[in-house]
Amino acid sequence: MIYFSDDELQRYIHDDIPYFDLTTSLQNAKNRRAKLSIFTREELMVSCSEEAKRIAELLGCHIENYMASKTVVKKGEILLEFTGTYEAVHQAWKVCQILLEYSCKIATYTHTMNQKIKAINPSCELLATRKSFPFAKRFCIKSILNGGALPHRLNLSETVLFFDNHRIVYESNKAFYQAIYAFKNKVPEKKIVVESTTLEDIKSLMEYGVDVIQIDKASQELVIQAVEHKNRYLYKNVKLLAAGGINLNNVET
Repeated sequence: MIYFSDDELQRYIHDDIPYFDLTTSLQNAKNRRAKLSIFTREELMVSCSEEAKRIAELLGCHIENYMASKTVVKKGEILLEFTGTYEAVHQAWKVCQILLEYSCKIATYTHTMNQKIKAINPSCELLATRKSFPFAKRFCIKSILNGGALPHRLNLSETVLFFDNHRIVYESNKAFYQAIYAFKNKVPEKKIVVESTTLEDIKSLMEYGVDVIQIDKASQELVIQAVEHKNRYLYKNVKLLAAGGINLNNVET
């Protein structure tokens, strides 16, 4: 699991509270006691509640109650509850709420998609794109993990994935296919993944021993044809990934 250090959380806090809370500073109430309860508006999968809890603690609040990550909660339940001075509670309020809103939404969407997939094929896995929004990769990855998916790629250094743009250095597709064996010898511990968009290319990639074929933004018909070809010719070691444009509206089809 991914853990966030206090230093990372302090930087997040500093983004929202670089100096002080101007609004509460205008009130003569900063040392009064206050309590904040963050409720759910819908059923959801909890994510990053431990980080929200720690943020409240770093701002001097005392935690009364919280729901752990990977817990499914009903509408109206308390996600996080804490007490502290009026000033501290107001400082923690929005930074905790925003963190939970985004993280729980990602985790819930992931969890819902995963349930739909598993209901149809328990052996099918849900993988999340490397394309997280800037400066939020660790946060996004933790959220999809809490929702039950795995990251498709973490970075460019840990996986091999050839796109069409990688093929331009070869004289032909056949020359690229012939290089697959050399790729596998150079990185024997890695899977060689190649993106493809046509059945002819998919068949050739299987023939030349690629490990994984990523079928990008393809029609349902193409994916079915690829699966049928793989099964017919017993390419047992080849894995197929359907990628691009997959969401709750089409994941079951």
